[in-house]
Amino acid sequence: MRVLVIGASGVIGARLVPRLRERGHEVIGTARSPGHAGRLRTLGAEPVVLDLLDAPAARRAVLEARPEAIIHQATALADARFSRNFDRTFAVTNRLRSEGTDTLLAAAREAGVRRFVAQSFAPFRYAREGGPVKTEDDPLDPAPPKTARQGSAAMRHLEEAVTGAGGIALRYGGFYGAANDGLVPAVRKRQFPIVGDGGGVMSFIHLDDAAAATVLALEDGRPGIYNITDDEPAPVREWLPVLAEALGAGPPRRVPSWLARLIMGGTMVMMTEARGASNAKARRELGWTPRYPSWRQGFAAAYRPQEAVRV
Repeated sequence: MRVLVIGASGVIGARLVPRLRERGHEVIGTARSPGHAGRLRTLGAEPVVLDLLDAPAARRAVLEARPEAIIHQATALADARFSRNFDRTFAVTNRLRSEGTDTLLAAAREAGVRRFVAQSFAPFRYAREGGPVKTEDDPLDPAPPKTARQGSAAMRHLEEAVTGAGGIALRYGGFYGAANDGLVPAVRKRQFPIVGDGGGVMSFIHLDDAAAATVLALEDGRPGIYNITDDEPAPVREWLPVLAEALGAGPPRRVPSWLARLIMGGTMVMMTEARGASNAKARRELGWTPRYPSWRQGFAAAYRPQEAVRV
């Protein structure tokens, strides 16, 4: 297929391009900065400089590329750091997931694109009730924290728009495996504590596994939503000490819930009440098997080779 990867220079896109080329696909990749064009060319993509929020330019890019498929991986999270206000951190990304998605879908219809795959997110989004691990059919949180409402609405919009158009939305787990992973500095400095009992459940995915699943979804996935996560959703009290150890940092501090609420506001509930996501559908329908079935092996592979300073 002739595949247009939007956001091809990002952490997922840069892993997708070589995999798509290995599978025999022709790849056109977009990046916001001209400086990334050379890198995309090296990876095997025909580079296009594009700001997805420039709707006329995005339409032209799609029509000129003449793709058979589009993979929407555009975010604005390079070098993003952990923050108590998710919506402030994700402000531009929220626009890319709402306005940008609408622009791409309209251009895709005009260009007769047959396949459309888009990036979404699984952690912190499922209703904070019932069992600890949720499937794609379980309800989303009807009342997300105040500082994450815009992001929640943007992802819901993306998923409804994409699947309504016959496309695929991938709810990735928390990414890790990049040099600029957002959690790493905070964990190294012991600024990411275990709140209360640390019972909030997180689902992770190594970036390489996310890219592999995305290629399979493009080639064989049926329209709908897929959780792209590893096999072991786990509470904060289990995974955070393992990540700290892999980074060579001291053990995470513990903070009582009442104090965390004062400091972190409503986002604190994510640390104590969040639900994880099951990958059973992706395994079953895509024939996907993650290389790192658990963050336990994945953290070690991603971070132990790096030099780390104990704080």
